Parts: sequence; C-alpha cells; structure tokens
Amino acid sequence: MELDAEVSRDAEAQVELIAGQESGLARTLSRAQVVMIALGGAIGTGLFAGSSLAIGYAGPAVLISYLIAGFVAAVMVLSLSEMAVVHPAAGSFGVYAETYLSPWAGFIVRYTYWMAQILAIGGEAVAVGVYMNFWFPGSPVWLWSMGFGVALLLINSSSVKSFGTVEYWFTSIKVIAIVVFIVLGLSAVFGLGQAPLGLHNVTGLPGGFAPHGFKGVWMAVIMGLFSYNGIEVIAVTSGETANPAKTIPAALRSMALRLVLFYVLALFVVVAFVPWMSVGSSTMNGSPFVKVFAHSGIWQAAGIMNFVVITAALSGMNTNIYLCSRMLFSLSRGGYAPGFLGRLSKSGSPISAIAASGVCILIAGAVSKLTPKAYDYLFGIALFGAMTVWIIILLSHLSFRRHHRASDLTVRMPGFPYMQIAAVLLISAVLVTMGLDKDWRLSWIAGVPWLVALTLAYLIRQALSRRAGPLATAAGQPTPSSAPSLHPRE
Repeated sequence: MELDAEVSRDAEAQVELIAGQESGLARTLSRAQVVMIALGGAIGTGLFAGSSLAIGYAGPAVLISYLIAGFVAAVMVLSLSEMAVVHPAAGSFGVYAETYLSPWAGFIVRYTYWMAQILAIGGEAVAVGVYMNFWFPGSPVWLWSMGFGVALLLINSSSVKSFGTVEYWFTSIKVIAIVVFIVLGLSAVFGLGQAPLGLHNVTGLPGGFAPHGFKGVWMAVIMGLFSYNGIEVIAVTSGETANPAKTIPAALRSMALRLVLFYVLALFVVVAFVPWMSVGSSTMNGSPFVKVFAHSGIWQAAGIMNFVVITAALSGMNTNIYLCSRMLFSLSRGGYAPGFLGRLSKSGSPISAIAASGVCILIAGAVSKLTPKAYDYLFGIALFGAMTVWIIILLSHLSFRRHHRASDLTVRMPGFPYMQIAAVLLISAVLVTMGLDKDWRLSWIAGVPWLVALTLAYLIRQALSRRAGPLATAAGQPTPSSAPSLHPRE
C-alpha cells in the first residue's frame, strides 16, 4: 500500500510538472464552445462523405457498423475524460501515456496523433475541393483545398477564443442541418403527413438488410471508427478551459449520446430514402446526403446540403488544426521537438506550432493534384495512426485506474476494465483486417515504418538527452529526463 501511494504521488508530481511546462495557453473556452468543438471534431467528412464508402461495404447494415464503432468511441472518450478531469493539460493523452505507460508511449502517441491529424486535415481539404465541384464543375480540387486551408490557419493563429467562436458557428450549422435532415427524413419514411416511403430500401432490395453479409458489416466498421475520430478533442481542450472539472463532464454528457444518435439516424434516413446502391461507393466521389436530395429532384435543397457538408468539412479542418498544433506545442514544451514550436503569441496561441503544422497540412492537401484517390490514401494512413492512438489511450487508462480510486473520480467509466479490454480487442481486430485487405494495406505500409522511425528517433533523442542533460538543465531548457517518472528510463 505504501508503495502504491508513493507511485501515485510520483504520477501526480510528473503530471503537474508537464502541465507546468505547458502553461501560458489562454483558458477562455466556455462549456458551450467545448461541446460544439467536440461535436465539430467528430462530425465531418466521415459522416457526410466517407459514409458512402461504408454504405458501399455494408448496404443498409451500415447501421450496425456504426453502432459497433460508436461503442468503441464511447468507451475511449469516457476513459479519456476520467483522466482529463484529474489532469487537464494541452498534451492530454500524450501526457497520460508518458506518465502511466512510459516516456516512449508519450512520445509515440503525440507524434502519431499529430501526423494522423495532419493527414486527416489534408483529407478534409480534398473533400472540400470535391464538394466545390458541385457548383464549379471541373475546377481544380487542389486550389480549393489549399485556399480554405490557408484561411483556417489564419483563424487558428489569432486566438483560441476566435477559434472557439468560429467552430461554435460551424458546428451549429451542421448540427441544425443534421437534425432537420433526420426529422424530415423520418417523416417521409414513416408517412407523417404524407404517404410513407416505408422500409423497402432497407430490407426489400436484393440481398436484404445485409447484402454483403458479416464481412461487409465488419469492413464498414473501419469507416465508422474514422467517422468518430476527433471525439478525443474534449481532453485536449481541458488545457484551455476555464473550469475543466465541471466543463469536461458536462461536455461529455451532452456530446456522447448525441453523436451516436446523429450518425445512426442520419444514415438510416439515407439508406431508407434511396437504394443503397445509389449512394454507396468504392471511393469518395461526393456526399450521399447531397445525392439523397439530388434524387428527390429538389435542386435547391441539394445545393443547401452541399453548403452544409462543406461547412462540416471546414469545421473538421478547423478543429483538427487546433488538435495537431496543441500536440506539437506539447512535444516542444516537453523537450521532444524544437523549442521555438513551444512559443506563444500575445493572445496565448501556439503560433509557431500552428505555422509548422500548416505547412504540412498544405502539402497533404496538395496531394489531390497527384491522384484522384487522394482522399482514400490520406484517410487510410490517418486511420492507422488514429487507431494506434486510441489503443494507447485505453491502455493508459487501465494503468491510470491502478493509481486512483474510483470513488475519488468525478467522471467514472462503467464496466471497468471489461469495456476497455473489449474496445482494445475490437480496434486491434480492425487493424489486422486493414493489414490483410488490399484496399487498406497502404495504411500498414505507411503506418508501421512510421512507428519504427519514431521509435528510432526516440532512442536517439534519449541518448543525446542523457549526454546533454546537465548542460540543458543549466541552460534552462526542458528535457524529458527532468520529470519524475513511474518507469525507468531507457
């Protein structure tokens, strides 16, 4: 018991030290902004565009796929929220992995998340360019991608309050649109005030509800997991929230159930309204939501929905720029990245980290000029990184609970540890599936060498840090070895 208490005190000391290194960020995000940022991070092209890939795999049974993915996302975010309330920090799950697993895990998860978000933003930017072709057929996708990317980088560079305000309104537009879409769609399907469309498109088409069987349902889970990616933004905002102990639990309660309902009900409307073969696709070539309205013959409605899905993609880009810049800032303040990336502007924004991330984002977005399947490639690689991060988050939480009594926690994950173990196994099974499937193998071809390269970089960094540790400390530079640790250094 005494040893456990000592280890817990070491954990608290280590997190406090890292949080101190990350000080200076403006704590100006409100509870309403955090809720909208969380929804905005998770409702993007994964629903509005990428769901066409999922429908192509599973048909109407895509609803089951998104429920499975929703279970994994809920377990992950509830586990993460436990830690975020106890340890609010911009580095979030990178800090928790470093504290409760190992310094290597903290290094890997922050850089991998940064890379995944960079590629995800590039994918969102490509999607915006594709959407703009609805109004401007034949226009260069890469030009729209880079133009919108620059605009959002400027917004993020001003202040976190400006970011929060813009994201609040971006998310409000798409949430309102989803609610209206669901209400009108359900009214049409079940005949509220009109002749019902019925469930013929859901169960009566060739192949029935699951035309491609369990394999199709399972493959669509891949897209479902990507769709929920971004939900972890709640923990990252804890470092810039005025009262994280109250704000984070409230945001969690408001967001988790809404998110699953939005996805499942919206996709139900899509597959019930038109035959799934009309909206399913093997590549991202537009939004199934816009296609639903196009099939209805109401051109104006399709145009309005196209505006909404563009807003959704811009919202996802905006949130992910915030996320990846905070990860790079955390790496710099922890001594794992160049010191200039930890600098803050007068308004408290990590301006250097935003600029460095922005260059990489624009490069990722420009990939659309090289291949029409740019979104698919960026998505596959980003998903490998995102799922690796989710596994590390869940493993960090399992270790976190060994040092904290459940009765002392404001937010508690029910079903511990069985839910976490089940989620880790599901994510691992999806990763194995991606490695065996020819269409997703690219994610492993790029993802595994990335993890190997990061590990080598970490070992080299540690060797240099041990040699230069005394000199760096004397010069006032942060070094990874300066924090107390639960684990022996490599």
